[in-house]
Amino acid sequence: MLELRNPIQISEAVIRVMAHQLRSKRELVQLDECDQRYLAEDIIATHDIPMFRHVPGYDGFALRAEDTVFASSNSPIEFIVVEELAAGMVPENELGPFEASRIMTGAKTPKGASAVIALELVKEFTRNGEKYISVKRQVREGEHLSYKAEETRCGETIIKKGTRINPGVKAVLATFGYSQIPVAVRPTIGIFATGSELLDVNEPLQDGKIRNSNSYMIDAQAKRIGAAPIYFGKLPDEIETCYEAISFALNKVDILITTGGVSVGDYDLMPEIYKRLNGKVLFNKVAMRPGSVTTVTALEGKLLFGLSGNPSASYVGFELFVRPIIRKMLYSDSPYLKFESAKLACDFPKVNPFTRFVRSKLFFENGEMIARPVGMDKSNVVLSLAKTDTLMVLPGSTRSFQKGDRITVLLLEDEEGGKTLWQVSNRNELM
Repeated sequence: MLELRNPIQISEAVIRVMAHQLRSKRELVQLDECDQRYLAEDIIATHDIPMFRHVPGYDGFALRAEDTVFASSNSPIEFIVVEELAAGMVPENELGPFEASRIMTGAKTPKGASAVIALELVKEFTRNGEKYISVKRQVREGEHLSYKAEETRCGETIIKKGTRINPGVKAVLATFGYSQIPVAVRPTIGIFATGSELLDVNEPLQDGKIRNSNSYMIDAQAKRIGAAPIYFGKLPDEIETCYEAISFALNKVDILITTGGVSVGDYDLMPEIYKRLNGKVLFNKVAMRPGSVTTVTALEGKLLFGLSGNPSASYVGFELFVRPIIRKMLYSDSPYLKFESAKLACDFPKVNPFTRFVRSKLFFENGEMIARPVGMDKSNVVLSLAKTDTLMVLPGSTRSFQKGDRITVLLLEDEEGGKTLWQVSNRNELM
């Protein structure tokens, strides 16, 4: 007897997954070991930046701007140089009228100074053993100065938790003296590829069999968003073998993903395994293409994702349903795929009542964002995935889509993410 499956809307499926509070964990790591991890706490400024008024990017002379009011090429103003300041030095003198300090990039400016004039704009000379400069133009107050706390103040939140630590973030952490970094523990994602037809990547091809690509793809998708995948191997179409292996793996991971075995054929065993595990099936069919047979089960604080065995369908299922719950475990407040509006680059004549996610690539033309499908639009294809950076969203419709139609695209390589869940509205997908 075939299992009864009633498709639910994509947004409802995502809501059901995200309603489960999978536990986030944190740990401290050394600064030199935090690359590509995700912050588990907000980062707070431990001091002002800048900590003192200084010269940001010029070698020159610090002086009082009011002393240059009448300076011109016909009537230069002379200043005596009372001090030379390199970066790291603390000024000893407070500048008086018509006094200047020679100052290097990054050096703290002396009291009394209200501007800096660049080195190349003055004439230097010596008189009676004293150093002087001649200024031929008015200098504005604050010129070439960076002021204390103009970038950030002590106590301000400067980086939010859930942020991925890239080189720029790492530089900020070092600037504020964070030698140990609070990061999210990487969620462990178990992966099984099911199907007796599968070969390992290093096995020669055999008639009627194909190489396993799904597990490597899912492994890479999990790593791309900050998880720690564990590949448990291939599973044959044998109910007892699959049940025992999955039962064992569940004790080792936060989330378990299987690819294949979720349809309604005689050799699709995952629905029976979910029953044996006494898990709560959140859904077993979604109104989407590809990947309509995507199945998700909750069991003892963990989630089991049964993704399609077709590569493109498995890929889409991971991005729509697995990605946001992992990002949530990594403390992100923007766990969903970021979306943009784009124009369709070509006619898309296929009609389907289900919302379709078409592997696509974005490009710009005359300032407009354009989305073009890549490769064949079939769930079993692999080659198109190599060129995909976007999922084009084509809502269910009784008519085709034409070149120039405005559509929604979901960005796969984006790190920022989206804060809100998307909904279907007529012929458009909105987040």
